[in-house]
Amino acid sequence: MLLVKPLQHQTGDEIKILVFKTNLITKEEVNDIAPLLQNHVDVLRWNVDHHDKDNVLRIETTNLLPGDIELLLREAGYFCEELPD
Repeated sequence: MLLVKPLQHQTGDEIKILVFKTNLITKEEVNDIAPLLQNHVDVLRWNVDHHDKDNVLRIETTNLLPGDIELLLREAGYFCEELPD
C-alpha cells in the first residue's frame, strides 16, 4: 500500500487526492472529459491510469467532494465511483 502525505496548496488548504473507478477506457473518452476537469476551478491536477483494471481517475483538489466528481462524470455519460481507501 502506498501512503500519500497530504500536500499543502498555496492558500494553506490541505490538498485532497480523490480516487475513482471509471469506464474511461479510450484516449477519446479521456479527451472528452478533459475540458470538464481542466476548466474546473477546484481541480488542481488529474490523471487517468489505464494500466489499472479500474481505469483509475485521480483528482487533486482542496474543495471538491467525491460526490461532486461522480456527478460531473455521470452527467457527461461516464461511470465514476469513489474507490475506498
